[in-house]
Amino acid sequence: MLQMFYPTQYLDSVEQIAFDRLYQEGCRGVIFDIDNTLVPHGAPADARAQELFAHLKKLGYRCCLLSNNKEPRVRMFNEKIKVKYIFKAHKPRTANYKKAMRLIKTDASNTLFVGDQIFTDIWGANLAGIRTVLVKPINPKEEIQIIIKRYPEKIVLFFYKKWLKKQAKQKLSGK
Repeated sequence: MLQMFYPTQYLDSVEQIAFDRLYQEGCRGVIFDIDNTLVPHGAPADARAQELFAHLKKLGYRCCLLSNNKEPRVRMFNEKIKVKYIFKAHKPRTANYKKAMRLIKTDASNTLFVGDQIFTDIWGANLAGIRTVLVKPINPKEEIQIIIKRYPEKIVLFFYKKWLKKQAKQKLSGK
């Protein structure tokens, strides 16, 4: 039952994602959450984020920001990034994940979603059939509604890690 919340991959940060390899394997679009995924909550696009998007564009990726925030926040972050975006996305509802793929002309088979929250970002992308990468939050200081969600996320991550170990054992034993 908890598997609907499991990411395809769980990494420390966006910098650990092998975007070059994924592009060679056929990935063409990346949808990103913003706050605590790319920058601390409320921050503008920093040099690191700007370099990331410049690299992704150079590789040929089409990108979209998908945020539950209001437009002024998303637009401010996007000023230096200049990609498609959707604000007030109502994640985990799937409608705007699908809209994001239409905007960047990709589909679930060649799109990656990157976010820091299981019950909004990852669950919604999983429901939309998109490959997911969960990254650890950049800043542990968060709004109270997010802090409250982090406790059940720890339970999901505990079982996710056990599930990964079981998958690895089965792979080694050839089952």
